[in-house]
Amino acid sequence: MIYKIDKHITQLEHMKQYPKQLFGIGDISLLERNMISIVGTRKPISYTKMWTNSIANRLKDIGITVVSGAAMGVDSIAHSAAGYDNTIAVVANGLDIRYPSVNKHLIKHIEEQGVVISSYEIGQKATKYSFVHRNEIVVALGDALIITQADEKSGSLRSAEFAKSMGKPIFVLPHRLGDSKGTDNLLKNGEATAIYDIDDMIEKLGFENRIQEINDELIKFCKKEQNYEICVSKFGNKIFEYELLGKIKVQNGKVFVV
Repeated sequence: MIYKIDKHITQLEHMKQYPKQLFGIGDISLLERNMISIVGTRKPISYTKMWTNSIANRLKDIGITVVSGAAMGVDSIAHSAAGYDNTIAVVANGLDIRYPSVNKHLIKHIEEQGVVISSYEIGQKATKYSFVHRNEIVVALGDALIITQADEKSGSLRSAEFAKSMGKPIFVLPHRLGDSKGTDNLLKNGEATAIYDIDDMIEKLGFENRIQEINDELIKFCKKEQNYEICVSKFGNKIFEYELLGKIKVQNGKVFVV
């Protein structure tokens, strides 16, 4: 069901002009989470496919929602790897149109489990300008922009311009010479940071606590098993230590991760 988004979205204040209208299909509460935008070429090489998938999947693991533009290539991989219930697709047309048609099933899944948003009325087809405006919204929503591959004339470089004007950090995959000249130029000009380690990038964005939590066996166990006696039998005094540190709380014989 298509609805008008009346709620003010703070992140979109970074845009040159706040959208005059916004429409959505799906779970609008995703817009309240920490978000990172991932964009790139429609024709990624295998290396890019693999690492786009790994990055989006890792962001999903630590509870960060992935924003992209529902296009072929990098966008599709990012949406899928993030999980349909943890991704936001921003489209350049009315929400009654699933475009591009090759991604109609992907978009349908996101409508059902995540959220698809647009600033365009029902029936409006995508135009050259609407794609640019779509890209600006994608960038504005994210705490950072990740470009996994882009040539010198890629629309992703326009996204990078938006990110720079908004003061958002830009991260790119390092590539072999010639494979991604657009991102190579961003690195050469000091406008982006290369991703050599996904967790290192996440820490630079200030989410190191989430990495520690996801890597913490006690925390992972207590999220699945809340019985206090079982937790103590497995981890002993470490349970008391975590309680004192405020990482967990014990109530009515159950352990809760704070």
